[in-house]
Amino acid sequence: MEKENQIFGIRAIIEAIVAGKEVDKVFIQKDAQGELMQELLKTMKKNNINFVYVPVEKLNRLTSKNHQGAVASISPVSFHDLETLVTAVLEKEKTPLFLILDQLSDARNFGAIIRTAECTGVDGIIIQKQGSAPVNGDTVKTSAGAVFNVPICKVDHIKDAIFFLQGSGIKTVAATEKTDNTIYDISLAEPVAIIMGSEDRGVNPSVLKIVDEKAKLPMYGTIESLNVSVACGAFLYETVRQRQ
Repeated sequence: MEKENQIFGIRAIIEAIVAGKEVDKVFIQKDAQGELMQELLKTMKKNNINFVYVPVEKLNRLTSKNHQGAVASISPVSFHDLETLVTAVLEKEKTPLFLILDQLSDARNFGAIIRTAECTGVDGIIIQKQGSAPVNGDTVKTSAGAVFNVPICKVDHIKDAIFFLQGSGIKTVAATEKTDNTIYDISLAEPVAIIMGSEDRGVNPSVLKIVDEKAKLPMYGTIESLNVSVACGAFLYETVRQRQ
C-alpha cells in the first residue's frame, strides 16, 4: 500500500469516511477493543466501507506509525454513480458495453482487466463494495493508467445492479462453465453487460439465476479454466469482433 494512499489511526479514518473520502478498504486489528474502535466499526457499516480483520503484524508492515489498530487505503480514483453513468451512456450513439466483476479479489487481475476494458471501449466497470479488489497502486500499475480512463461504479449488491441494467434495456451475460453455450453462440452486438466471477469460485450461483444469458469459452487442454483477466479479454474482444 503506497504511503500517500494510506490513512492510519482510528479517529483519522472516521473523519475521512465522514468527509466523503474514497476509503477503499480498512484493515482492523483482530480483537481490537474500545469505544473509539466501536465508533469506527459503526461508521464503516453505516457507509458500507469494506473492512477486514488482520493480525497486528500486518498493520505493522503497512505502517511504522501509531496506527491504533486501524489502517485504511484511499482509492486514487473517484467512483461513479451507476444510475447517472448508465443514463449518460444510453444517450450516446455507441452501443453500450458494461463489465461487472462479481467479487474479484486480486488487485493485479483487476488492473489487467481495466487495461483491456479501456482498449475495448467498455463504458463502465461495476464492482461490489464488499469483497472486491481494492483500487490501489498495484491496480494502477497493472492497468497502465487505464484506471483513470474507465468509469468504475461501486454498488451495494451486484444483483441490484443487474436488475437495473436489465430494466435499462441492457442484456446481462455471465461468463461461466455452467452452460452449453459458448461465447460464439450468443449475440454481443446489442447493449450488453458482461459478468466475470471471482478467481476461486466464478460467478455467484445466485447471480447466475438472474442473468439473461450464460456463455463459456471453449477449452481444449487439460486445465479446466483460464485466468480471469485472460478470460475477460476473450469475452471483450469477441464483443468487439461482433460489433464491427
